[in-house]
Amino acid sequence: MSTPEQTWKAADAPPRATEAVARPEGEGAGARPLMAYVYGIGRDGEKLRALARSAAGVDGHAVAVVAAGGLVALVSAVPAVAFDESALQHRLGDLGTLEDLARAHHAVVDAAFGEAVFLPLRLATVYRDEPRVADVLLEHRDRFAQLLAWLDGHVELGVKVHVDSAAAVSRATPAGTAEPPAPSPGRAYLQQRRQKRHSTEDLYRAAGAVADEVAHAARTLATAAVVHRPQQGELSGRRETNIANHAYLVPADAEERFRQAVRAATRPAAGVQVEVTGPWAPYSFAAPAPDPRADGAPQ
Repeated sequence: MSTPEQTWKAADAPPRATEAVARPEGEGAGARPLMAYVYGIGRDGEKLRALARSAAGVDGHAVAVVAAGGLVALVSAVPAVAFDESALQHRLGDLGTLEDLARAHHAVVDAAFGEAVFLPLRLATVYRDEPRVADVLLEHRDRFAQLLAWLDGHVELGVKVHVDSAAAVSRATPAGTAEPPAPSPGRAYLQQRRQKRHSTEDLYRAAGAVADEVAHAARTLATAAVVHRPQQGELSGRRETNIANHAYLVPADAEERFRQAVRAATRPAAGVQVEVTGPWAPYSFAAPAPDPRADGAPQ
């Protein structure tokens, strides 16, 4: 799954609705209750409206526009039987279904982000119907407008630091190194354990230093930053251990300079890898609305 893990940090919008009501008209009217799946919010304009006319969303449902107060939300009318709270809990618990939904969600967000400044909402943000979505746009209009202004002209880039634990083993027993004879198998085993532990500690210490230096360099060009929990397991998509997982909001015209700065700050260290991902829609900076007077620089 190629979406950033920070995908789906919701805008500080009301929680998912759990009450399904029949939609008075449109697809499936009178047959199945329909809810409104929301991908994100942007300024009202022809680009997003045109995108909605051609895009396909989650489970292949058409994408539509809900407009209010100079803003638009990209939505899909989805059946409650598949998207109410209990159904989503079940579906999101299945890794394959989760990935399908995430890909479809991200595809719409990414397409919108390619056309205009866009505020992505988290995966599986569902309201009871489209009128409720319009109400949300009006109720939070000022904050959404502030966020869109803040994010305009920016992209999200991720910086991850990984540790290859296999390098610790090779450090413990470097090729061509003659090991002194151990007096007994037991002492030899303990000696190997001690060497491996020291090597692993050295590896993680080196990785931590690299992560600090890279973060310092990245901050010089970023408008803001978010520190995420390291990714582990299947979500990481890598066999190495992720020890640092940061997201940066970077002016679009500074993307290449950002990448160069990270590369320049990455000093060689065996078993330590630095990865820059993106550009992404600004999932990690969708909420809460920042105070534009405050220093948004990462800490």
